[in-house]
Amino acid sequence: MCPKHTASQQRPLTRQRRSTKNACRYMDHRVKGLYSTDAGCLLRRNLSLLREILLNDDTTFELVWSKSSKSPVSYECGRLYFENYRCCYTSQQTKPSLLYELPKCSRAEKIEDALFLRSPLGGTLPSPSDQRPSLLTLSANSWLCRICSDTGEVLQRVYLSPQHKFRYLAWDDSQETVYAKSIQRKLSPLARQAGLDDSVLMYLAVFQVFPLKLIGVLEINKRVFGNTVVDVVLTQGVLAVSHRTHSVRLYSFERIVQMFRTKKLVTGEPYDVSGTQGIVGEPPLGIPVNIRISEAPPVLFEVCSQEGMQIGGNPFHFIYTPSGKEHKGTHHVCSLKDGMLAKNGVQDMDCCSIESDLIFFHPDQSARIIHVAPNTVNVLKILTEWGGGNQSEIVKDFSITAQRDRNAASQVTVTSSGRTVKRRVYQLDDDPENETFGRVEYEDELDLLQVVVKHREESGGSSVCLHDNSSGAMMKRILLPVSLDEVSSVAN
Repeated sequence: MCPKHTASQQRPLTRQRRSTKNACRYMDHRVKGLYSTDAGCLLRRNLSLLREILLNDDTTFELVWSKSSKSPVSYECGRLYFENYRCCYTSQQTKPSLLYELPKCSRAEKIEDALFLRSPLGGTLPSPSDQRPSLLTLSANSWLCRICSDTGEVLQRVYLSPQHKFRYLAWDDSQETVYAKSIQRKLSPLARQAGLDDSVLMYLAVFQVFPLKLIGVLEINKRVFGNTVVDVVLTQGVLAVSHRTHSVRLYSFERIVQMFRTKKLVTGEPYDVSGTQGIVGEPPLGIPVNIRISEAPPVLFEVCSQEGMQIGGNPFHFIYTPSGKEHKGTHHVCSLKDGMLAKNGVQDMDCCSIESDLIFFHPDQSARIIHVAPNTVNVLKILTEWGGGNQSEIVKDFSITAQRDRNAASQVTVTSSGRTVKRRVYQLDDDPENETFGRVEYEDELDLLQVVVKHREESGGSSVCLHDNSSGAMMKRILLPVSLDEVSSVAN
């Protein structure tokens, strides 16, 4: 038998022992080298320290710097990007300072889109420059450039095409595979009279990163996917094709590459395709189309949705809005395995607002869903019995609600005879006279949910509320002197 300990001899709870260490002790121990030399352990300690400092009641925030911009402002890893990514400021100092500025360019050479690349820690890459974080940019004249995020030095350049106007960059697998998408191809009446083919909708140029390696250029043809196709995206190794009939069909991109890639190309090497010779990724020819789909590949999954679909969760589920007026404003959560609707899987905020509510899978990979309305944020949990055939269930984990004046729901009117009449006042949920939720973001390093709150017009300003990611409890409210009105989905 184990001897019984008195209350003073018992080991204190872990939470109690952790709470006795303040930020000063953490910093003192770190200076003395008392922590493990393991990089992951040191990073966790530093982030824990940063979280404690940020949430401390004595910590205040002051406006130290501001800059206006006519174009969207982007932020990534302590860097602020202005003027279409031409000017980069670092925010890791007391006041943001200019880190680098790219030379001014013509409208035809401006940067249209960009992605931030972070090299993996698990291996050594062929070139030392590949190990450093970089910015992958796509210019209006179809140049794909990898730029050093610290100096602005161009590390690598790939010319895509003189004919196809590529405008968009997006991740297939985050920090693994990236693709550039062209604008939709539209032929002029003269081109149609000349007999040019107008069945091609757009092109996708797909690359692996670290190092940047070409997979292929894919042609999206209406003869293969149907005349109703309107858009295509690539995500998690799946080619999702949207149709005008609200149908979304999923195809395996790996299977498409195996079946229809005519030739494997390497940037910088010569090629000869149908008698046309050139260097892959260099002017004047760029990269030829080497993935031509001649027949419809096998469909992995198909669903009819008004607003597209999202896939996520663990195990995989998908969110969509069925076609039909009766389903407008609702979101259905179904299992990707068999398409079965989850119990409580129909989510409806029942809100009346100009902007529709948003719903997306939680970025922390916790099998949760975030549902955002103007006055409510619901964090939902997907419950599934592993190894069983039972139906999955959607339950509410927690909710965040805006502060609203309940007495404003009705108004009292007195008639000429002195009779009191109560009439209901109908207001939009995102009315500027009410506190309204804006963007909701997840900070993975600090494990916090950030909610932008727009105050009532009469009070002015906005605030950023930091909520615990596990419980939803508000940890801190940061008041901002200006009102944050999001006017572009590109800005972060």
